[in-house]
Amino acid sequence: MSLELFSVGDPIADTAAPTDVPIGERWSERKFRARLVNPANRRKLSVIVVGTGLAGGSAAATLAEAGYKVKSFWFQDSPRRAHSVAAQGGINAAKNYRNDGDSVHRLFYDTVKGGDFRARENNVHRLAEVSTSIIDQCVAQGVPFAREYGGLLDNRSFGGTQVSRTFYARGQTGQQLLYGAYQALERQIGLGNVETHPRTEMLDLIVVDGRARGIVARDLITGQISTHFADAVVLGSGGYSNVFYLSTNAKGSNATAIWRAHKKGAYFANPCYTQIHPTCIPVAGEYQSKLTLMSESLRNDGRVWVPKERGDKRDPRDIPEAERDYFLERKYPAFGNLVPRDIASRQAKNACDEGRGVGPNGLGVYLDLTDAIQRLGRPAIEAKYGNLLDMYAQITGEDPYATPMRIYPAVHYTMGGLWVDYDLQSSIPGMFVIGEANFSDHGANRLGASALMQGLADGYFVLPTTIANYLADGPFEKVDETHPAAVEARQAVQTQTEKLLSINGTRTVASFHRELGRLMWDLCGMERSEESLRKALDRIPELKQEFWTNVKVSGEQGTFNQNLEHAGRVADFIELAELMCVDALHRNESCGGHFRVESQTPEGEALRDDENYAYVAAWEYTPDGTPPVLHREALEYEYVHLAQRSYK
Repeated sequence: MSLELFSVGDPIADTAAPTDVPIGERWSERKFRARLVNPANRRKLSVIVVGTGLAGGSAAATLAEAGYKVKSFWFQDSPRRAHSVAAQGGINAAKNYRNDGDSVHRLFYDTVKGGDFRARENNVHRLAEVSTSIIDQCVAQGVPFAREYGGLLDNRSFGGTQVSRTFYARGQTGQQLLYGAYQALERQIGLGNVETHPRTEMLDLIVVDGRARGIVARDLITGQISTHFADAVVLGSGGYSNVFYLSTNAKGSNATAIWRAHKKGAYFANPCYTQIHPTCIPVAGEYQSKLTLMSESLRNDGRVWVPKERGDKRDPRDIPEAERDYFLERKYPAFGNLVPRDIASRQAKNACDEGRGVGPNGLGVYLDLTDAIQRLGRPAIEAKYGNLLDMYAQITGEDPYATPMRIYPAVHYTMGGLWVDYDLQSSIPGMFVIGEANFSDHGANRLGASALMQGLADGYFVLPTTIANYLADGPFEKVDETHPAAVEARQAVQTQTEKLLSINGTRTVASFHRELGRLMWDLCGMERSEESLRKALDRIPELKQEFWTNVKVSGEQGTFNQNLEHAGRVADFIELAELMCVDALHRNESCGGHFRVESQTPEGEALRDDENYAYVAAWEYTPDGTPPVLHREALEYEYVHLAQRSYK
């Protein structure tokens, strides 16, 4: 494509990984080469951690346990309200408890392949290695994983694999894992090692002499804007799915922390890589505010199907087997209903586009547990999935034990995020990014049950080692609120806040968010084309202009004002949406969750262009409306050979 929407800068490279040793030795070698901070010096060093989900909570607890002074920030009323609590299905680990052929190398391979060969080998292999330690850590904390008859931890399968490596606690694995991290964090809070800032939102990053040294934050109860300082800053603030308005994320989930850091110089990598989850309860109405996920784990026992004939409106229980199309089993016999999420989502959409969708608006397919109930009995299904099925019944008014569930794809997870190196350090020295907030481990599509794995790997095991290598240079020069960089950052936040409150237009913040979400879903959602993306890039600047001249933000700054919170987040979403569309337009290939209609196989599968696009797209922010700058990080594959993905 022409470069009118961006310019090309110098290539970027990850220089932190020790590539002079085999991949299986690189994490051990990095830990050995990394400089250490002795216990006495750790007490002199401070770290800000933004977010208390699995990544942020585990990082804050572990760093405090190690002896650093930690300052923890979260915008909920309690750390245990972080959105990690909503994760359902499980957490992957290469334990091979089932003796079914699993291994660190197989988890590594499955993850690279599942990401459609757009992830870094080094980071993914480390994740697979560390996965085995995560389970031991969590069991020691008392996380109540499901167990089989003999007392061993149970496993189930998830999409994109042919082994059972997913550890789970019914349909509430994220909640139980988060409570484990929360109790570890609370222990350190009780010991006085963690300074807490609840109901506080990060609104800017303070960069001093090229290093991240603090943040500007707003107290969401009092409205007070304040500055906070440390020797390093860690962002564990999650992903940006709510740019689509309707997603499976909590309404409070937002991109402000990472977007404001991006505007201060942190590169944003692969923003167009967004994941559509195949098993969501379908949209029920035009003014619905969020969507509800049904765990992918249900595809272990549930069979996905639609009627063979278009327009078949019969009760699903009245449609005989011969008139049903189990399309995933038919098209992908090797993996069946456990194909990766991007493939399952696209095939569900295709079935609905053919006129074979089910439900009131034809945007749904069936997820049918009938066979499993007959084979295993209802009590066994209740033990595995009971809370999920109860939730489905409460939302839809339908009994999933008696009638097949209706599901449809929805925006769920974002594989893009701030660019980091092997040490999880961003392009701004001293700012580290963990969990879903970074881009590093999942390529163009995340395998189910790997989000919890990455969050805990980063927080418990990776960051505490790599951040020490950076902090070994400290303590750094003392910085306080009088420093020019701090004054400038705080004033910028104050100015934007005052501007939002002064516009006094006629449109609500929610109306802008809803329009942006519909635009992104229609034009940069499950399918993208040059035509749709250029249409989006024509409309988004207009929407931005209208937002900043006609939005109505009621209330005042110095008080509890959720309308003001939402306005700042939507302003960031509008800018991020534009970058997402630029990234999607420039990547003229299909890979994983990024599906360009111009680039597909004769069978309708994603068609990569490895010769031209086997790289990470790391975007540099440019002020004053000038186009962003693209920095390419070449992806090299030594241990997993590039191949057209096949799950047949």
